[in-house]
Amino acid sequence: MADLAYKRVVLKISGEGLCTPGAGGIDAVELERISREIKSVVDIGTQVGLVIGGGNIVRGGDLAKKIQIDETAAHYMGMLATVINAIAVQEVLESIGVDTRVQSAIAIDRVCESFVRRRAIRHLEKGRVVVFAGGTGNPFVTTDTAAALRASEIGASVLLKATKVDGVYAADPVHNPDAELHRQLTYNEFLDRRLGVMDLSAILMCQQNRIPVVVFNLRESGNMRAVVEGQGIGTIVAE
Repeated sequence: MADLAYKRVVLKISGEGLCTPGAGGIDAVELERISREIKSVVDIGTQVGLVIGGGNIVRGGDLAKKIQIDETAAHYMGMLATVINAIAVQEVLESIGVDTRVQSAIAIDRVCESFVRRRAIRHLEKGRVVVFAGGTGNPFVTTDTAAALRASEIGASVLLKATKVDGVYAADPVHNPDAELHRQLTYNEFLDRRLGVMDLSAILMCQQNRIPVVVFNLRESGNMRAVVEGQGIGTIVAE
């Protein structure tokens, strides 16, 4: 086994990470690419929990603004979208030899387990990937915060926030190519500057539980393994 900087991780991927840029739904190529990145770290002994957003299918807050659906109901629809994504990832991971379980904050016992902390930890100890679906089970809470919550509950070494850029920038690098890339930030610096890469409540929860956050580009092959091996990829947010 390789030397690991982080033995147990929670990886947070947006729903849009499962589709081609600007599109929706689930793209087979993107789904397999992400699954192989996860497999690359499982194969070296990393315990992986995974939280996926649902914005490629339904983004609750946006939906409630567009059509006559109560926002609470729209958020529940978004939570169900994360279950769809979780099942898709589970199927692809298992097709490439990675034993996987889906645990949902919303009980859907025909397709997945309900979230039970001790059971989730046992799965991880057995080398299984655990996909945490259904957000926190509550409306008006982001999946970033769900990822921070699950990381806290299972005693994760780090929360990995996957993005399409190389880390946390001083400004949007898409609109400002000269924006500075921060290699390291404290929790308070992130909170004070209100950097938009991750939900602030998620950062606060990680701070309270002393869980570092690494923001990195998952679209670059090999980056996830480089992160868990401590190769200085992306931006680390810590004390």
